[in-house]
Amino acid sequence: MDLGEKLALLAASARYDASCASSGSARVSGTGGIGAAVPAGVCHSWTGDGRCVSLLKVLYSNACRNDCAYCVNRSSADIRRASFGAEELVSLTVEFYRRNYVEGLFLSSGVFSDPDIVMERLIEVARILREREGFAGYIHLKGIPGCGEALLRKAGLFADRISVNIELPTSRSLALLAPQKSGAEILGSMRLLGEAESESREDAARLRSTPRFAPAGQSTQLIVGASPEDDRCIVNLAAALYRRYGLRRVYYSAFMPVAPDPRLPSPTSPPLLREHRLYQADWLLRFYGYGADELFEGAESSFAADIDPKCSWALGHPSFFPVDACRASYAELLRVPGVGPAGARRILASRSSRSLRSEDLRKMGIALKRASWFLSLDGSPLREPAQPEVIRASLADHSPPGKATGRPAPAGQLELEFS
Repeated sequence: MDLGEKLALLAASARYDASCASSGSARVSGTGGIGAAVPAGVCHSWTGDGRCVSLLKVLYSNACRNDCAYCVNRSSADIRRASFGAEELVSLTVEFYRRNYVEGLFLSSGVFSDPDIVMERLIEVARILREREGFAGYIHLKGIPGCGEALLRKAGLFADRISVNIELPTSRSLALLAPQKSGAEILGSMRLLGEAESESREDAARLRSTPRFAPAGQSTQLIVGASPEDDRCIVNLAAALYRRYGLRRVYYSAFMPVAPDPRLPSPTSPPLLREHRLYQADWLLRFYGYGADELFEGAESSFAADIDPKCSWALGHPSFFPVDACRASYAELLRVPGVGPAGARRILASRSSRSLRSEDLRKMGIALKRASWFLSLDGSPLREPAQPEVIRASLADHSPPGKATGRPAPAGQLELEFS
């Protein structure tokens, strides 16, 4: 099999991994080096500041000894198998970069051998790129659960981000759909990465020349809809991962059947709207100060289809509103639908020097179609009170997944007693 055939096959095999992003790193090449992780530029990925970058996204090998029901590369699948060599991947990455096709590399692999061996192969690609080729572009490596701590720590010295994918939200679903995987090993790898990142920050505070460990942190992926767990379970798991292991991102991937299997559901289409709502909830956890318990109150266990989680919370807490934009704190402003972190900061900065008007709020980027139901200015509500069903109809989101955010949609709880 020639290199072009390998590339086509192993790039296609990698397309189901959604935990692919480029953010949080600022490597700059030295004299004679190539690439940089800072400037924006074969998959498209989003940085933390909204830039779109291109990454060479491939598997080292699609051979795998695991037989995960949801995976196109599972051991029982009747597909063509192939593997790269380290030099082939280095050559592809460098040539693609020089032709301005990509700005970095996302490298994962099937578990074709002992986890230590697979992890060593991935690290070798990153090491050659950094040390021999002087490549300072973005590198995202997949952590292989079950590999040794020393290998994970070594990977973090060459990679900008490392991800260890959970895939399924509960131990029961993991045992049913991915029987060769171990929840203890997955969470153990996350714990080791979190500890190494924390130690690196502490060392850097004392000595600036300390090499940074995976400066873009670690991430993971959850498949949505392959197993019966509800949204509450998934959000509780995500919140626990952020809190316990310091993850930067949890990615959600709508389940798409790749082959018939009696253990799996047979949806007519991927649950993209559900995936979209989980991303919105994840944003509230990370940037808006919400707790997972706040997003589900009472008997609720799934997000509404017609309105986003923030609007749903607002409608369920009428006593909190209206929030006075002239007096409210930053945290209170963030609870208002249509007000984001940037808008809240603009309100605080503007009102310190002059009184606010509704026209000012619009110029600050506040989405008044939503926010006006929940805001007041100097005690005067921006809109007359209305029945909850009227407000809900006004807030209804009928945009296809991805359109509401201006970005394309990204392609029971895993019990933490495993560790």
